[in-house]
Amino acid sequence: MRVSHSLDRVAVAFDDEHAVADAGLMLPASLAQHLELEALADETINLGDRPGGFAPGRKLLTLVASMAAGGDFISDIDMLRAGATAEILSHRAMAATTVGTFLRAFSFGHVRQLDRVADVALGRAWAAGAGPGDGPLTIDVDSTVVEVHGYAKQGAAFGHTRQRGYHPLLATRAETGEVLHLRFRTGSANTARGARRFIEETVARVRRAGAVGPIVLRADSGFHSAPTIDTCRAKGVRFSVTARMTTTIRTAIESIPELGWVPLADYPDSGFAELGETVLADGTRLIVRRTIVLDPAETLFKVWRYHAFVTDRDGTAADLDADHRRHAQVELVIRDLKAGALAHCVV
Repeated sequence: MRVSHSLDRVAVAFDDEHAVADAGLMLPASLAQHLELEALADETINLGDRPGGFAPGRKLLTLVASMAAGGDFISDIDMLRAGATAEILSHRAMAATTVGTFLRAFSFGHVRQLDRVADVALGRAWAAGAGPGDGPLTIDVDSTVVEVHGYAKQGAAFGHTRQRGYHPLLATRAETGEVLHLRFRTGSANTARGARRFIEETVARVRRAGAVGPIVLRADSGFHSAPTIDTCRAKGVRFSVTARMTTTIRTAIESIPELGWVPLADYPDSGFAELGETVLADGTRLIVRRTIVLDPAETLFKVWRYHAFVTDRDGTAADLDADHRRHAQVELVIRDLKAGALAHCVV
């Protein structure tokens, strides 16, 4: 470090070729090497005669390593070529301009090739011991809005949040938080738009990856629709989906007798809740949790708030309700994505 005699002028320079600024990259680099991701990308991604089409694997892994190290722009890739950082990578670190040329060559079809890379990589990782095998697998499906800036963002549009952004669908593995599938949608999208195909793709992906045990899909009310439930049934997937308060659902809740409500013993935050259950016309279970909005000690009447979900799962209403509430953990994954990979969509 070199310090000038003036306190308001400090220059810091590292010129040791043996210094590794991002030693944390060793773990993902080792994983990429074990899964042979560079060779997989080279075999799968074909840009034809477009500029940047040679050796796509090392360019893709260079971009991923830069993002994992906190890089926000393509120019930040240069950090991988400083000091001895490149020596801990499983691939050759490419120049930022080379990676930029590579990315500009992509079309939608090439993005689907990246989908294939992610598909096979998941299968290899699960085969190495990270998968559920014949055990149960819970998939949390949700949508979000990734706010973007600028008028030239392809596919960005205003949605219900009145913010310009992308509207991706996301599927995560509840047991580990890993992202199983993510699909961007063009234009303004409601939650359920494209849900049927997305669920079909997700289930097919995890089955190919080696998940042979029972699968449960959890989702919020935005996915409460006949197509979603029909798709789950067709794919042999059990479901737990928050119900929208339609006339049908309200009528079903009103049909639950007062004696049918059972106090929920372990409801969090020292609250008070009761559970009721009925069966809808299509045979699905409707499990309803009602909570007191106002403190009974401060009012003459109980005012209830109702939260219902439909499911075809076996088990007690209390156990299924507790499991359904854990769907909220998908928001933690979305938060991390927006602070990481999806943050690169903003500018």
